[in-house]
Amino acid sequence: MRTSKPITVTLGSQQKSLDARLESGAYSSASEVLRAALRALDREEEALNEIMREKIREAIDDPAPDINADVAFARIERLHAERMKSGQ
Repeated sequence: MRTSKPITVTLGSQQKSLDARLESGAYSSASEVLRAALRALDREEEALNEIMREKIREAIDDPAPDINADVAFARIERLHAERMKSGQ
């Protein structure tokens, strides 16, 4: 029994990339290219999620005192205002 369903995809400028992979012989179908791309995207997202989990763990374990949210937002607003004045 089939667990997937056919879909229609418009690739735009990525069509050249797909065609090049098919022409190289690395893949035998557009479906194979898209499955490989989705697996790569899954790996990338998982790696980013792990980085974020680690950053959160570091922040939670940081012995430095917490900064009040009002103070933090005031600093951000000040930095933003300074950048706007300097044209950055």
